Amino acid sequence: MVPWLRGGEAVDDVVVLVEQPVSHVDARQVVGLHAGSKHPRHYHVLIPVEDASVRVEATIGTLATSEVLGTSSLYFGEEDLDRIRREVVESSRRAVTDSVSAFRAAGASADGEVAVEDPLDRLCALVAERGSREVVVLTRPHLVAELLHVDWTSKARKRLDVPCVHLLAHGDDEVPPEE
Repeated sequence: MVPWLRGGEAVDDVVVLVEQPVSHVDARQVVGLHAGSKHPRHYHVLIPVEDASVRVEATIGTLATSEVLGTSSLYFGEEDLDRIRREVVESSRRAVTDSVSAFRAAGASADGEVAVEDPLDRLCALVAERGSREVVVLTRPHLVAELLHVDWTSKARKRLDVPCVHLLAHGDDEVPPEE
């Protein structure tokens, strides 16, 4: 793949799929993967928006099962669900802004977006649209999903013809292990 040209300079594009805002520690770790590369990198952060109605239904289901076959007295009308959806989308937008800021603080060029559709479908579309040379998937540990190869990284590797790296997310108060 041909790198992007930005201001006459070749730049390699990397899409970073994350499930939570990128910490400063994680941004430095991702940028560090490419230290000494031939071309500078541009990072495009992709954060999926949670489906608010699924989240509410899951919460209600959890409450209902905790009542030993009882039913939940909670009811969320369409107005409540719309408000929750707006809050979730706004929260996802803030997560993108914070993540892009973390990459920029690490000295990298970055932008980002919220995925309102299936995150893997959007990831594949982005890689094709942007001519991305690599994908980094940054998540909390999901041992069972990884064991069964149903995690984002395994699915992305099956669908894409670019390297897909999986890293475990850390908070800003954590230090990633030495490699």
